[in-house]
Amino acid sequence: MNTAAHDATAIAQRYIAVWNETDAARRAALIEAGWTTDAHYVDPIAQASGHEQISALVGAVHQRYPGFRFNLLGKADAHGDHLRFSWTLGPSGAEDLIQGTDFAQVDSGKLRSVTGFLDKVPVGA
Repeated sequence: MNTAAHDATAIAQRYIAVWNETDAARRAALIEAGWTTDAHYVDPIAQASGHEQISALVGAVHQRYPGFRFNLLGKADAHGDHLRFSWTLGPSGAEDLIQGTDFAQVDSGKLRSVTGFLDKVPVGA
């Protein structure tokens, strides 16, 4: 049994909270609490390094998809300092439009790097 499963879920939930936070100051505080200072993020569309760039990237997603919410899909899984979880994105209260899977490296409970993959993206999204 993976003893990191509980931590995996908590870290993934904090990650999703960052992506759902529309207030820049509250988002910055969440990033400060949950990401290392040298953290970086990359997916097929974007990349960001450091807290400010990660927050700006999240803000850009809110501008592109106003009113959309991220949710965890399934169960987060951890192995050593690696984390894997899937998520959905869609209008609040409606069926998701976008799905993805993220792989992360964790350092002392904080995200050091996240590599995102897009599993379901409708044309034009």
